[in-house]
Amino acid sequence: MVKVSVLQHDLSAHTTTRPGDPTPVSRNLNPLMHPFSRARERTRALNAAKMDRMFAKPFVGALEGHIDAVEVLAKQGDSLSTVASGSWDGGVIVHNLSQRTHIARLPQAHKGKVTGLCFAGDSRLLSCGVDRNVKLWKIASDEPLNVFPGKYAFNSIDHQRSLSLFATASTLVQIWDETKSAPISNLTFPTSTETISSVRFNLSESSILASVGSDRTFTLYDIRTGKAERRVVMQMRANALSWSPTFPTNILLASEDHNLYAFDIRRLNAPSLIYKGHVAAVMSCDWSPTGTEFVSGGWDRTVRIWQTGQGHSPEVYHTKRMQRVTSTLFTNDARFVLSGSDDGNVRIWKGKASERLGIVTARERAAIEYRSSLVDRWKMDREVGKVVRTRHLPKPVYAANKLKNTMLESRRVKEERRRKHTRAGESKPKSERKKVILAEQS
Repeated sequence: MVKVSVLQHDLSAHTTTRPGDPTPVSRNLNPLMHPFSRARERTRALNAAKMDRMFAKPFVGALEGHIDAVEVLAKQGDSLSTVASGSWDGGVIVHNLSQRTHIARLPQAHKGKVTGLCFAGDSRLLSCGVDRNVKLWKIASDEPLNVFPGKYAFNSIDHQRSLSLFATASTLVQIWDETKSAPISNLTFPTSTETISSVRFNLSESSILASVGSDRTFTLYDIRTGKAERRVVMQMRANALSWSPTFPTNILLASEDHNLYAFDIRRLNAPSLIYKGHVAAVMSCDWSPTGTEFVSGGWDRTVRIWQTGQGHSPEVYHTKRMQRVTSTLFTNDARFVLSGSDDGNVRIWKGKASERLGIVTARERAAIEYRSSLVDRWKMDREVGKVVRTRHLPKPVYAANKLKNTMLESRRVKEERRRKHTRAGESKPKSERKKVILAEQS
């Protein structure tokens, strides 16, 4: 007779448990058994919103080296850590963000302030300044590869993605070829007497570029036809512009009237959205690579991060030592923001103020996402929404914001009274978006 032995396995010995893991508990999911689930969830959402503000420490560090105001910032397209900065002292520094070191330093790149920077490929850099010269640099070299002399002081520069062409802004927009010492094309408007302050190529349609000028104009050019295609006159002049990386027809303008305007270039009769929050002139703006948010900096000494489609309640960054912000930039991984200001420092900020830097485990990531979804679900609650929206502002900014709101309210009351005491139908109210564009020139 054959004996058969039965092997018994201890299933508990094969379960993968770690120290600190919660004990598995079976739970009845019947909603009738949990009458206070919504109250508990609201309390968790409120605590999550408070914790998000408690751990909001956005400042990461500062990149030093300039002895005067930082005028312009530029990032390398295929690198996460390479950024260049140009200053009023005529110097250009190429930084490594991850190591916080200088890759290259050009203390006398230009005579006078550097007004424009852009990368031209892997290891080349274009710079321009008020000394009427454009210089092409090899990042590892102290001498320029080429110098392009101009007739006027340059205010901005941008390189095309696909070809060896770049555009400069002075009293007119000029198209240059890296292999030639003179501009190959001059793009002007027939009746224009403006000074171009900023020029940018479209990120998708590389033959289209846009510019803003001192005479409150916003102009679109096509280098294939060699002329200006559309030109609109705004109520106040714009200081900077930035093309959306995900929607090729969307463009953002930073204006002198404390606002940012998002336009669809197919319909330039009115902006698609107005972003209000700054209390002084907005000097710079830049989109995140994801296209879901953008950063702006202004003379109110604050850096603000906006969500696309939400024209209010931005994230506000500030320090006691930071002066007027002249340039802002999103890194290529959308995790960090850079700002250059009058005090000569390039500051590094978190893209999300309460984000934890370093290694995050799967459990921590799940908890972070759960708390974020809770806050998003309960953000319409009065207490949760107040915690989410409230931001600490410096006293001068708070006072200026209060004064600005008072002035806007008095203006609204004045217009309402004027409309009330005029003949019916003689004066019709005009929306804020319709007031931005004064005329389109062709």
